[in-house]
Amino acid sequence: MQEFLSIERSKPTKRAPSERKGDFGEIYTPLSFSAASEQASRCAQCGNPFCHHACPLHNFIPFWLKRAANNDLSGAWEILAQTNPFPEITGRVCPQERLCEGACTLGTSFGAVNIGALEVVVSENALEAGLNPLAPFKFESSDTKNSKKVAIIGSGPAGLSAATFLLRGGVKPVVFEAAPRAGGLLAYGIPGFKVQKKVVERRVKMLEDAGCEFRLGQKIDEAEFAKISGSFDAVILATGAREPRGSGLSKEDAKGVYSALDFLTAAQASLYHESENAPDLRGKKVVVVGGGDTAMDCLRVALRLGAREAVCAYRRAQSDMGGSRKEYINAAEEGAEFRFNLAPTAIVTNEAGAVVALEVAKTIIKDGRVELLKGTESQIQADVIIFALGFGVKKEGFFSANGIEFSRTVSVSEEFRTSKAGIYACGDCASGSALVVTAAASGKGAALSVLRDLGL
Repeated sequence: MQEFLSIERSKPTKRAPSERKGDFGEIYTPLSFSAASEQASRCAQCGNPFCHHACPLHNFIPFWLKRAANNDLSGAWEILAQTNPFPEITGRVCPQERLCEGACTLGTSFGAVNIGALEVVVSENALEAGLNPLAPFKFESSDTKNSKKVAIIGSGPAGLSAATFLLRGGVKPVVFEAAPRAGGLLAYGIPGFKVQKKVVERRVKMLEDAGCEFRLGQKIDEAEFAKISGSFDAVILATGAREPRGSGLSKEDAKGVYSALDFLTAAQASLYHESENAPDLRGKKVVVVGGGDTAMDCLRVALRLGAREAVCAYRRAQSDMGGSRKEYINAAEEGAEFRFNLAPTAIVTNEAGAVVALEVAKTIIKDGRVELLKGTESQIQADVIIFALGFGVKKEGFFSANGIEFSRTVSVSEEFRTSKAGIYACGDCASGSALVVTAAASGKGAALSVLRDLGL
């Protein structure tokens, strides 16, 4: 260990932009386990590891890195899977530079340990070797030791995490999902070039094999929720945050205007052959409004769907972008164009009601707030406009009917309890739109709270 003086940080190689733009495959080539072991040996083994504290799941990062450095795959995997419900996914999608790697003490002088890439290598090698972390917790229907059942509404990151830790506690989870397949945001909202869908499907299959039941295509209304809450020992809400934040402009319903998640979902559903409603972008000019990771996803998906141009209009400077820098770089490499300090002022349509341009104005920042500069309006030609301005939580009809308090999000205590006894909430529906890893941590916390309240 502590080989950072002699071994430089190395990163997985990326496929060439010209190649990766032609498909939805992952863009990074993972390190070999031997190369990952060498990189793991760079860890300084800090007595007070900031990486551990910066991780929302509080993974024991120095511990599993030490095992990996010693070529102990099973030991590294056991520690990693202890706290993380799906490390093969978080290793791919976490913005590590803002979390664990950003807190690494080697970052400023020697280059942070490449924690995310090593997490993927350990996970994939372990799973390929048949090391299933859920195998010891398999719930058998004939097991009479514990007859408790918990319903989870939503199968995104928070729901899958909650199911994982309920299984570990000996409780059978039953997951209700409105979509035709499980995974939520992981299945439909995050493109395959960031996490391949077979990776998500493998994790869902592991949960199923361990005894988790998935009921797909189940939209929950007041009557259905009443049945569920009366049939289970507890209910965990993990419904996510899917309501798009509007631009406040008129004509948002014009032909060619999309919210980011609707666009990404339509594109992925088409790739699943579940729908033929993916936008036909061949030869078209697409403008994406926003500067976060979702905006970068939209730009990159648009280019893969044949867009002639994909332009990002962001109201602040490049340095103010809220997303991961690596995603901005990836989008730029693939041909996305960026125009900063521009805010949308109008959606321009033709006589048929179809989009032809986005009117924008230049901006300045005063006291941290965006102000439009009068007289600077111009138009960006556009056949399609995608607004990636963030998401809110939908107030489901069964919330009020069941005394579940809601104020922009589902109101919860520190133990993830809602105002209704026996009902818990986690993930984005309780916190607002956040990261996959924070949703996973929230789902874990809700599951552990349920187990405590059930006396398990």
